[in-house]
Amino acid sequence: MALRGVCVVELAGLAPGPLCGMILSDFGAQVLRVDRPGSAGDVSHLARGKRSLILDLKRPQGTEVLRRLCSRADVLLEPFRCGVMEKLQLGPEVLLRDNPKLIYARLSGFGQSGRLSTAAGHDINYLALSGVLSKIGSGEQLYAPLNLLADFGGGGLMCTLGILLALFERTRSGKGQVIDANMVEGTAYLSSFLWKTHKAGLWDRPRGQNLLDGGAPFYTTYRTADGQFMAVGAIEPQFYELLIKGE
Repeated sequence: MALRGVCVVELAGLAPGPLCGMILSDFGAQVLRVDRPGSAGDVSHLARGKRSLILDLKRPQGTEVLRRLCSRADVLLEPFRCGVMEKLQLGPEVLLRDNPKLIYARLSGFGQSGRLSTAAGHDINYLALSGVLSKIGSGEQLYAPLNLLADFGGGGLMCTLGILLALFERTRSGKGQVIDANMVEGTAYLSSFLWKTHKAGLWDRPRGQNLLDGGAPFYTTYRTADGQFMAVGAIEPQFYELLIKGE
């Protein structure tokens, strides 16, 4: 396993943080999830391969235990809004002083700076601010693709990538660093293809009328006779020919 020997401390959160921790665990990292007292545990159901510990970070004893854990860890994954960890005296300046090799990964909705940095939000809010939501749907209606794009794609997966890059860079410099991953910018980055191909004619028509969003008869979904749906993706001429022939 590529991440065997990597120790991760994951502060419990919703959706994107647990996914990030689970991916690291799936590839061999030792992940310790820190829950709050009285919490319901892993409500995201993404605790595969993790150990868990309950700490009250509002008490000095709890913060001291976390500091000791992070002094020996490779990665800290924290999912709070800007300023929360600093109020607990657990900000990067404290933990990186204890452990200069620590990868301090911050995963939030809006990042650590700007007017929305302390605001709360959910996937649909991040998706809207990234600009991507304006392109998903049909006619006047917008559709959020569950919470997969901003929470898990732009958030959890992009943070995982940041952690892996930081671990790789540490092999050269020997130093840790702070990662500022957030759902709005992560989703905007994932949608680079959408904006880059707008002028190429792929996304220049209204929602639901473009090549990849249901506007082409050879790349869309159809209701079947049994009331279910089938997906058709036959963009290339040779595949479209087979579709027409029913092969």
